[in-house]
Amino acid sequence: MNRTTLSLLAAVTSLAAVTGFAALTAPDGGTAAEATAPARLPVERSSLLCPAPATSDLAETVYTSYTPPSGAGGGSAASSGGSTAELRPSVATLRGPADDAGKAGEEKKDGKDEAEEDGSAKKPPSDKPVVSLKQPGKPVGAKASGSAAPALVGTATGSLAPGWTTQQTTTVSAGSGRGVLGVNCTAPDTDLWFPGASIAKDRQDYVHLTNPDDTGALVDIELYGKDGALKSQLSDGIQVPAGASVPVLLSTLTADPAEDVTVHVTTRTGRVGAAVRAAGDETGSDWLPASADPAGTLVLPGIPADATAVRLVAFAPGDDDAELKVRLASATGTINPAGAESLRVKSGMTASLDMKDVTKGEAGSLLLSPAEGAPASPVVAALQVTRGKGDKQEIAYIPATAPVTERATAADNRAKGSLLSLTAPGETAQVKVTASAGTEGGAQAVKTYTVKGGTTLAVSPPVPAGLKGSYALTVEPQSGGPVHAARTLLLPEDGIQMFTVQTLPDDRGLVAVPAAQQDLSVLGD
Repeated sequence: MNRTTLSLLAAVTSLAAVTGFAALTAPDGGTAAEATAPARLPVERSSLLCPAPATSDLAETVYTSYTPPSGAGGGSAASSGGSTAELRPSVATLRGPADDAGKAGEEKKDGKDEAEEDGSAKKPPSDKPVVSLKQPGKPVGAKASGSAAPALVGTATGSLAPGWTTQQTTTVSAGSGRGVLGVNCTAPDTDLWFPGASIAKDRQDYVHLTNPDDTGALVDIELYGKDGALKSQLSDGIQVPAGASVPVLLSTLTADPAEDVTVHVTTRTGRVGAAVRAAGDETGSDWLPASADPAGTLVLPGIPADATAVRLVAFAPGDDDAELKVRLASATGTINPAGAESLRVKSGMTASLDMKDVTKGEAGSLLLSPAEGAPASPVVAALQVTRGKGDKQEIAYIPATAPVTERATAADNRAKGSLLSLTAPGETAQVKVTASAGTEGGAQAVKTYTVKGGTTLAVSPPVPAGLKGSYALTVEPQSGGPVHAARTLLLPEDGIQMFTVQTLPDDRGLVAVPAAQQDLSVLGD
């Protein structure tokens, strides 16, 4: 069989494996155009990874897991049949190549390496699922206490796979890591950017690497400051054993101090889930998720109305500098924020812009685009957002996020304290928002919103009637231009404005499968 035929068969086989189905021939009577039109089919397998939630014994963590039913705006949940969706403890949480004691190597027990030489790791004390989802449309919750809660790895199959979402929310009431730390458990990847981390003296930022696969992963970490790449130590070839999680303290990777740092995580072999846990002595802590892929135009949605400080951090990974125009999409329109209208990002360097209380009491979103006459040089970006002042302040992070093309979900919402931000950077858009039943009871609620072009609509989302427990919010664009979304969870405690913001990129529950133009069964050797 010739090389062209082999390549075509390999491509079709891969697509069929993802969706469980791929049409290889045109329907009877179908035209060539119909045969080549890609079909949108549900995925049949999804993976999620949740980092180890906290190092504090005061930590209280809530997991909420949810898969929207097909047609999330109404109707009964689809039968799960033989489908499964479970998150289990990682086989081990190991020390990184440079731990907080400054020693290289993995954590040892009884004089033996926790990681085996072949890249595998020992079994955890219990591999019972922490979260086990039973059917689409019905969220489930679980709780963990203290610092021993492990990283989680999980897979959903069948009808539970399309749009499977899990939120991890941790509350730490005191100490240097106090705050609300929220993160959407992520799919594994091979190339991730984290602008907005820090290796300043008052920060303790860790990048958590979790490997879901049966073989070890080899990971490189690059750090970039305002003058370019930081000289790193022990950052190449970090081993993450199969099914294990490795937290790496960023300040141990370089001797160069830097307030604003971009972290680039890539894998030589395998895949990892990654997130940065950022903690400050005075600012509290939260998770910094990965930015959207490098692009010339970015949207960072969901800046709270009462933000007391907003700091933009951007990085240009390409060969060209980026001249950016900075705009704020508020409730009434798009404005150029005074004193913060532009940002130049030099190639290979991290740039920052202090925007102070840019929202001025009105929730908004940041729009980044090429300055007039400038080329669209790709950048990645994130916001550090502060609420409160002095010893009552609290931080959260908003990375640039892709639009919701089909559907997106925020899994952990409460009867009070949830805020939804919807941004239409271009044309006016209509969006349907579905509140699921609660983890312990309640009836689904649906509401449709119109988001005017160039604005951010910040609303208290619908709440299920008779809600008990937490619930999920599913966002589905109905018409108009692209929509970017974020959910803010407000959990104040002892006068501290504790909060966390999660952006809502598309859940990738559907995949485009191109139909073949010819019957591959007739191809010969």
